[in-house]
Amino acid sequence: MTNQTVAPDLAGSDLLQRPPHGRVVGSTTKPLIVTPTFVSRTDATPENERPHDAGSGVDRAGQEVAHPNRHPGAIALEPDENRAFEHWDEYWRKVHGPKFAYEEPGARNDKVLRYDQVHRIASGPSSAFRPPYKAMIGANGRLVADPAARIPTYWRPGWDGFAYIAYGSEEDIEAVLGQEQYAKRIIADEHTVFRMVTREVAREYIIIPSTRHRDPVSLVKIHRRRSGLSREAFQARWLKEHADFVAGKTATAEYVQRYAQLHPFGSTQEDPEGSKIDGISVLSFASLNDVEDYLVSADHAAIEAAEIEFADPDMSEFWTAVNYGVINRLSPELATER
Repeated sequence: MTNQTVAPDLAGSDLLQRPPHGRVVGSTTKPLIVTPTFVSRTDATPENERPHDAGSGVDRAGQEVAHPNRHPGAIALEPDENRAFEHWDEYWRKVHGPKFAYEEPGARNDKVLRYDQVHRIASGPSSAFRPPYKAMIGANGRLVADPAARIPTYWRPGWDGFAYIAYGSEEDIEAVLGQEQYAKRIIADEHTVFRMVTREVAREYIIIPSTRHRDPVSLVKIHRRRSGLSREAFQARWLKEHADFVAGKTATAEYVQRYAQLHPFGSTQEDPEGSKIDGISVLSFASLNDVEDYLVSADHAAIEAAEIEFADPDMSEFWTAVNYGVINRLSPELATER
């Protein structure tokens, strides 16, 4: 362990890009334009089991590792499969995040108004394994004697998290990402750390604003519309009717610290996986227990019953994540005009 007995030098760190050290530009009630970039981690999963971007999952020379399941030791990020997830999670937050927030000489990223990393955690509630969690018991009421034979199958969601990045306009996205720092060196870093990233562009509607935008936990719902319903019709009903239905519930008032809807309408480049997503709900909480209590409430059961009228439950999913604020220039957060 390295001891630190004096205040650290913050130069080059992302701490300078958010309060209390960073500059705040104000607030807005207009819909922000966001890139809800869903990511899957670089790992040794066979290519036929999880989508894969060409050029990603590279070796130490920066070349794509073909068939990573056959050559896990060649993966630059972490050759030891036993440590691969932990190393990826650390790298994304502690290395990639500061790289994105940093301004190279001649570059500017002040048009990035907010950048949150939302890291999925397997121990949190998900649509595949939701609370309440119950003891595994036999007919006699006692715990089972053969737990090794009864381990539940783990279902891995399609994504390991998402980069939640907000801009004032579509033009601001190109102004930032078109710079050499991002178009070359950040992309090279993405090829190192991510297996696949989506490229959707969406409008953000904040239904319940956060008081400090430091809420530690989020419930992320990825919505796919029902067959026969256009994306426009889905989003209109979701925003005009469902948002108020969710916000008006007693359990929402008790547990939810922030509620935002992200409405995809395009992409920055070809995006075969991201284009399948019709909407994203992000509900933030003070703790994982609050997520659990919210999901087992009668109010959330009513919310879910309403959602499946226009969202396909078999194609949609939800999971829980830990939030890390990397950049934030907006304060206080305000509800969006609808």
